[in-house]
Amino acid sequence: MKDKNTEPKPDVIAGRNPVSEAVRSNRPIDKILVARGEKSGAVVGILAKARDRQIPVKEVDRTKLDFLSGGQTHQGIVALAAAKDYSSVEDILAYAESRGEKPFLVILDELEDPHNLGAIIRTAECTGVHGVIIPKHRSVSLSYTVGKASAGAVEYMRVARVTNIAKLIDDLKARGVWVYGADMNGEDYASCDMSGACAIVIGNEGKGISRLVREKCDVIVSLPMKGKINSLNASVAAGILMYHALKNR
Repeated sequence: MKDKNTEPKPDVIAGRNPVSEAVRSNRPIDKILVARGEKSGAVVGILAKARDRQIPVKEVDRTKLDFLSGGQTHQGIVALAAAKDYSSVEDILAYAESRGEKPFLVILDELEDPHNLGAIIRTAECTGVHGVIIPKHRSVSLSYTVGKASAGAVEYMRVARVTNIAKLIDDLKARGVWVYGADMNGEDYASCDMSGACAIVIGNEGKGISRLVREKCDVIVSLPMKGKINSLNASVAAGILMYHALKNR
């Protein structure tokens, strides 16, 4: 029996031909990892096509590719496939409109833990959120682990990726969406009326929401903390705020 740690993960595509075919077939791909210094013609061609599709490309050490591919021959390139196709922000807003509902969105600012993203997607689906929005860079994406952690909810939740969260917030505010950022030293969330078009912003597990994103939010909301620890897990905080919005709506 193989050691489970040496087996490739279900969302890993290793090797030049498999990665090339995945890119060519328009399979949803989160990012491509290429060995540092790899300059072979085949790899250069794959990366050119990937950039045409706006797939993020990152150089890494070969040891990381060895680990991800679980002993498969990766030939210096690995693609990380998405659990499903991404939507666009326009798709999400159109979906809300088709249901005759005011937009209800969750924006994640550089969340890193796939289990947190999966849990947030699961709660979002249960509370009637129309879509979850994540950044293209410095963020967890729709990996196999996220899909598993969502307990299948990822199949029903629209997830969009954007290049700039701060600009997204400006665009949403221009369309009448009220943006609530979850952070310390804000208003008590229970006093906030989230019955209208709203977006809840949840930040990074360690750093919280970034300074610029915080400044863009209409309201900063906080959860009361009575214990010795001063913050909640990101998915727990998101869940409380989503259910508060659901109750208001």
